Amino acid sequence: MVEKENVVLITEQDEPIGLMEKQEAHVAGVLHRAFSVFIFNDKGELLIQQRAFEKYHTPGKWTNTCCSHPRDGETYEEGAIRRLQEEMGFTCPIEYQFNFIYKADVGQGLTEHELDYVFKGVYNEEPVINPEEVAAYKWIDFDELQQDVQNNPEEYTPWFRIILKEYLAHLS
Repeated sequence: MVEKENVVLITEQDEPIGLMEKQEAHVAGVLHRAFSVFIFNDKGELLIQQRAFEKYHTPGKWTNTCCSHPRDGETYEEGAIRRLQEEMGFTCPIEYQFNFIYKADVGQGLTEHELDYVFKGVYNEEPVINPEEVAAYKWIDFDELQQDVQNNPEEYTPWFRIILKEYLAHLS
């Protein structure tokens, strides 16, 4: 039996107020901790992943390198490094960029309501993806990605479209 994954429920000031099973938190749409990782190569291309087709929400959608939730007692950065290894099969140094709160309908009556810590790293080798998490991956030019997200938004996760706008705003 797969162990249920809990998320850390928080106030808008990031004060923990309890734990809730992940899917239950997405049904309730309650604010919880999350992180998003953007891994670039030396050519400036972003590593994006296509979510596994067996995922309980947004299966087969493209999204950033990895994203998930820190566990109780784990820092945002520790969680990000753990999930990078679990999903993409590698670790590399990552650097905190910014954080923000967002809310996104991800379909099937589920809502992502997260305080998202965004990290960036550089890696130049090919990942070894976990097929339970990731269906495919590709390195993509950042300008080309922005254009494709604009032209084909339905191909990307709702939160990635939001995070991408925030990421661009923080770059300028």
